[in-house]
Amino acid sequence: MGSWLSEREQRLVAGAEAASAATPVPTQIVSNGEYLPPSQSATQKRVEARINELADLNGQRLGLNRRQFMRTSCGMAAAFLAMNEIYGNVFQVTAAEAHEPEMMLARAQSLAGQFVFDVQTHFVRDDFKHEELLGLASFASEHWNPNMKQEGVSSLARYKFQNYMKEIYYDSDTTMALLSGAPFDDPSWWLLSNEQIAKAREMINDFAGSRRLLAHTVITPKQPGFMDEVDKAIAVYKPDSWKSYTIGDPLAPSKFPWRLDDEQVMYPFYDKAVKAGITTLCIHKGLLPPDYEKSFAGVWEYATAWDIGKAAKDWPQMNFVIYHSALRPFLELPDQAWAEFESTGRIRWATDLAEIPQKFGVTNVHAELGTSFANSAVAHPKFCAALVGTLIKGMGVDHVLWGTDSVWYGSPQWQIEALRRLEIPEDMQKKYGFAPLGGADSAIKQMIFGGNAARMYRINLKAADNIRMPAFSEDRLTALKSQYELAAKEPSNLRYGYVRAA
Repeated sequence: MGSWLSEREQRLVAGAEAASAATPVPTQIVSNGEYLPPSQSATQKRVEARINELADLNGQRLGLNRRQFMRTSCGMAAAFLAMNEIYGNVFQVTAAEAHEPEMMLARAQSLAGQFVFDVQTHFVRDDFKHEELLGLASFASEHWNPNMKQEGVSSLARYKFQNYMKEIYYDSDTTMALLSGAPFDDPSWWLLSNEQIAKAREMINDFAGSRRLLAHTVITPKQPGFMDEVDKAIAVYKPDSWKSYTIGDPLAPSKFPWRLDDEQVMYPFYDKAVKAGITTLCIHKGLLPPDYEKSFAGVWEYATAWDIGKAAKDWPQMNFVIYHSALRPFLELPDQAWAEFESTGRIRWATDLAEIPQKFGVTNVHAELGTSFANSAVAHPKFCAALVGTLIKGMGVDHVLWGTDSVWYGSPQWQIEALRRLEIPEDMQKKYGFAPLGGADSAIKQMIFGGNAARMYRINLKAADNIRMPAFSEDRLTALKSQYELAAKEPSNLRYGYVRAA
């Protein structure tokens, strides 16, 4: 992941797993390496301090030290209490949850059957050979906290398959995941090949005895062999959906940017996809660095929503899922991003996306929450509420999909808990016309967590004849997770990426 940042930017960051506090919820923005994260704000420092205070207070009542308490469900509740105290009441949590394990156990049991489908996850292949990534451990020991290795976190192992399984399926309530990838002008940079993504799907599902993992095939419009790879995917890989980057390459200005509405390049692809019955295209949008007009000069507009409407209108048979909800990371202070929304009622690029259904009269454009939800929840919970409210209001709650961009941020459980507890404050509901989100298992949240993706990927959770393997409650992963929990394994609370150095 180190390669996304310039040499200068690398000197400004530290490894999140070592330099950020091991709180149940991150207290500063963690970058997946595609952009430079902002410094921890004064407000975020107050949140971190308050979490520590609540951990000491409630941990003492339970006979636990701070680190032990942080890894419990009560510790998670304390984190949301602290955020409410600092940011205002955005998360649904009570003080009793921070010191009554029985209450938290009952809550966990009541949500045990909730279907959570994470439509954006990643891990890295074992044979990735670029020194910029393979040398991450030595770079971290030189430029980051030297205790990093002593904590038992390998700069490679944390991104690999074994840790992916632990963080996604054992340390979180994720039921099903979609494994993704990313394209580069230089194919040797690919984190996983399309073949490896397909093989991972086969291996995990065979091991589990149920359908737990879906797979992307990454497409590279305008690059040599683009349509040949599409033909191979249809015949051999049989992906559940497609993944693409209109900006071409997330590392640097690409030689191959393209538009979704390019009739010569993309419309023949859509025709093949429709005929093959693989009709969902997931598109990376947004997530550009603060100096994007300079660092991505000539190509940055390809990361905006400018090309979605016409393509969606011309191809109603296709689903266009916009990853990250086209949110450009607000790398200024969170208060400034919030002030911009309060004064204009708009969120850069994400509002443009939310307006497409009405402007173009389409119903086949969807928003995905990976990274955008995580960073806004950390940076400013009210802004997070504004983002979710904007997407639901413009696109409909049935067009918002859950994704976390894990395993870059460690286990997605803190993100799952954040959405379960998130509520749009009443004053925002009235001012902006946002609908309330409801409780942890409300109809709205059930749709976002998994119902919408289940419909898109034609997963009928109630029809036995549509599940070729045993139900999730009976499969091998569930059995192993139960053993893992009985062994009192604790979540690491690690985030794998970058934070701004102090």
